[in-house]
Amino acid sequence: MAGPRIPSPVAEAAPILVGFSGGLDSTVLLHWLAAQANVRAAGLRAVHVHHGLHAEADDWAAHCQQECARLGLALEIVRVAVRNDLGLGPEAAARAARHAAFDARLHAGETLALAHHRDDQAETILLRLLRGAGSDGLAAMRDVRSFGAGKLWRPFLDTPRSELLDYASANALDWIEDPSNRDTRLDRNFLRHHVLPLLNDRWPHATAALAGSARWLDEEATLLEGEARRRLAQAQGPEPNSLQVAALLAVEPAWRARVLRAWRSALGFAPWPQSAHPVIDAQLLDARPDALPEYRWPGGVLRRWRDLLYLDQPQPPLPADWSCEWDGEAPLPLPTGDTFALVPGKGVRSLFQEKRDLTPFPTPFPFIVRARRGGERILLPGRTHTHSFKHVLQESGVPPWLRARLPLLFAADGELLAAGDSVKSARFDEYCRVHGLRVHFGPW
Repeated sequence: MAGPRIPSPVAEAAPILVGFSGGLDSTVLLHWLAAQANVRAAGLRAVHVHHGLHAEADDWAAHCQQECARLGLALEIVRVAVRNDLGLGPEAAARAARHAAFDARLHAGETLALAHHRDDQAETILLRLLRGAGSDGLAAMRDVRSFGAGKLWRPFLDTPRSELLDYASANALDWIEDPSNRDTRLDRNFLRHHVLPLLNDRWPHATAALAGSARWLDEEATLLEGEARRRLAQAQGPEPNSLQVAALLAVEPAWRARVLRAWRSALGFAPWPQSAHPVIDAQLLDARPDALPEYRWPGGVLRRWRDLLYLDQPQPPLPADWSCEWDGEAPLPLPTGDTFALVPGKGVRSLFQEKRDLTPFPTPFPFIVRARRGGERILLPGRTHTHSFKHVLQESGVPPWLRARLPLLFAADGELLAAGDSVKSARFDEYCRVHGLRVHFGPW
């Protein structure tokens, strides 16, 4: 192995998926892992993400295919569409698309290996400092963390890029030079080509010092993260995506911001800007309980309703004029992307078979499924007269933005039977109990 900082061979290998761009760093990573018999035996494969952003992208994919064939490794080439509507900037948008591709292809118990090195760590610290990051952000990259169905591993985080170049030269490796890496209009490239060389000329250990600070900050962030999770548990609402406003207001502002970040992260939402916290305090937490304020950012929407905060992805309402007939047999895709279905319980005959025994429905089929139009009424279980459906939704605690998405289920005779999986009529409740059915509403 060339260079004293190239990690030692892996002692106990697990199945590894290498993110292989074809550049210097990932080429060294792939070659280093492929040279270890125990890593190959445990399972070693690679994935190349084709962003389609450069004229030579097809050639790069072909190069990666040739390199993997030479090493006797399987390679999957994944084409992705980089979204420009997330407000992330081109670098972050490409990274988000790349990580989504990795996540989708990582097997349970497998480790994703990426080739970030010490210089990358230093660049990341500087970028986050310039963007006003707190201690969490300045902790930068971790060498091992949970990721998707397995783990993410960066074995070269203590290795300077010069050591990787020495290794590549000593082993006569062939790699791709992406011309965009020389484009100093991109923030990371500006730091790489103009700022870090000046810092290292004045302070030869600047890169190592920055990376070392990242490790110290990571230890502190881990301690703070544990306390934030404890406080988050005390503020948890009835659903994972809800928090109690009163419990949040009882927390000091600095801890409150950290609790909200921990909540957002645990739910898998993209970070909001640091400037979001004063807005959340003033416009959501201090709002009247009957108000419906919200905070939107490219990663989602935070809403206040009654005594709770809710965190969701923005979702469209059910079109007001939408309606269809449905036999209840197959799951019904909705225009919103949700699915409406009647799901048999364990050991229950299929709904199609149950149609032969329609008690207590005299003529239930076909169902009619449509959006709310206003003025609907429903007879609830245990009641003797119908109620305004609008009032039922208010009393049942269904947030206003979800009411607009609810599909209403009607019997063939026009009686309102259900609203999504939130409300059931007396008639439909009995039908579901007799036939062992439950309602599914949401992603399928």
